[in-house]
Amino acid sequence: MIYLRPTAFVDSPFGLDKRTMRLAGGLVWFSAIELIAVDGGRRALTELIPVDRLDEAIAALPAHQRSTAEATMARIVAPRPPLVLGERTVRLDQPQVMGILNVTPDSFSDGGAHVDDPEGAAAAGVALAAKGAAIIDVGGESTRPRAATVWEGDEIARVVPVIERLAAAGTAVSIDTRKAAVMEAGLAAGARIINDVTALEYDARSIEVAARAKCPIVLMHHREQPAEGTPDDVLIEVYDWLAARIARAEAAGIDRARIIVDPGLGSGSFGKRVRDNMALVNGLALLHGLGCPILLGASRKTFIGALTNEAPVTERLGGSLAMALVGAQQGVQLVRVHDVAETAQALRVWRGLRDEALTPR
Repeated sequence: MIYLRPTAFVDSPFGLDKRTMRLAGGLVWFSAIELIAVDGGRRALTELIPVDRLDEAIAALPAHQRSTAEATMARIVAPRPPLVLGERTVRLDQPQVMGILNVTPDSFSDGGAHVDDPEGAAAAGVALAAKGAAIIDVGGESTRPRAATVWEGDEIARVVPVIERLAAAGTAVSIDTRKAAVMEAGLAAGARIINDVTALEYDARSIEVAARAKCPIVLMHHREQPAEGTPDDVLIEVYDWLAARIARAEAAGIDRARIIVDPGLGSGSFGKRVRDNMALVNGLALLHGLGCPILLGASRKTFIGALTNEAPVTERLGGSLAMALVGAQQGVQLVRVHDVAETAQALRVWRGLRDEALTPR
């Protein structure tokens, strides 16, 4: 199999005619492609190809690899259409913030802050939107390791009153759930995106619900357990896994244009070690080859603490911002965060730098 990862990012394409390409219609340009050949689950070849030699390199591939490479390149550079969320439109030609709003007693970072208080939770969501969140992601069940499964009726009771209030206030809302009944209730209450950490695999009916709703859907990679021993290539594993779930969704009638992919950073219930998370972030641009917007959810994750003297959850802002900016530099369209104001400010500064670099002299 052949994989293509955009790399060698440049500040500006000016003066570099035919030597750069625009990544996914966004604010990032690249000047080289890392061509990766995988055989038996391991990399057999890695070659760095300048953009101005790319056509020549692809033409030299065997026919079946050539067609794969051509299709992948077309997806890498194709602009991602905006998310039309009812009356709200979220453009994906620049990174956008998705604010986390947990209505749970036990989420790893902010559990209990808004449980049994829909008015307070909705007010907090509106405040997140005012601070710069383009979308508020409302969840009623914790995904932390060993968290108790919540009965769908209780989960609906937690999220629906909050979603109704947010939607009435004109806020774009996503429903963070793995259960079909909760998806239906959340969408009926005004949510416009489904965010499923199991990529529509937990509930057999969820893929039907997503197809019928014709709304954007986030498919997140997950493992049941961390890999044992010497792992295969985690970046290739995640790419292939997501490609298979995209194909399954398309077969069920879900348009690829409505699919958002999430590499599923994190340990515990997402089954990744610190080194796995680092490899995914370093190679994140590979996922543009899937042709879908990328959502990065690194906020306050355990691996940030592991890299910073075991900093507790409340002291991981710096690491979370670093992850958001690394994602932006690799063309990520959405970052899912707890610290909305700080992330939005960091991205505004990043955007200012990009605007300066992209202003013709």
